[in-house]
Amino acid sequence: MPFSADTARILAEPLVQAFFRDTAGDWRSERRYYTLKSGETQEVVSQISIQFLETGAPQLLDLAQMHQLDPAKPLICGTTVTWESDYVGTGKKPVKGSTIFGVRGQILYRDRGFATSKPVTAQYHFNDNRTLVLKTQYNDSSFEEELRLIGQRYRTRQTVISRAGEEIMIGQYLETRV
Repeated sequence: MPFSADTARILAEPLVQAFFRDTAGDWRSERRYYTLKSGETQEVVSQISIQFLETGAPQLLDLAQMHQLDPAKPLICGTTVTWESDYVGTGKKPVKGSTIFGVRGQILYRDRGFATSKPVTAQYHFNDNRTLVLKTQYNDSSFEEELRLIGQRYRTRQTVISRAGEEIMIGQYLETRV
């Protein structure tokens, strides 16, 4: 029997808090993007730093305001993620960036999306207490992502990117805590 919306929210919030706490720290990310139509692949190595944010953190207050959320219902937690990425074999200079995530109920709020600098939201759920699944949609694109913690030292991620209902790219990641 499916959970009611309130029961699902009550169960999701403690899971996402624990998941975000467990992912805090520094990670080395090795990923490969597969462009499905052309068959091209791109390898990327990133250094990622994740900071857990408690309810009331200034970054979460700014994020809530950016999304025009009711200040009486705060984001329950979040993370700040910063990275420096090197696109292997391209000659490109490393790319640096950051994003802020915040959570309330079963919605994950971000200050920017993967392919936009505008604020976006994602629906999330857990397959189990160590596997977070996100679905984000904007600009006729859909991003389905699974993040799975493996022990204390590893996590895997997989992203399927679709545009106009057609899958166009898959990203697969192995991340190691440093």
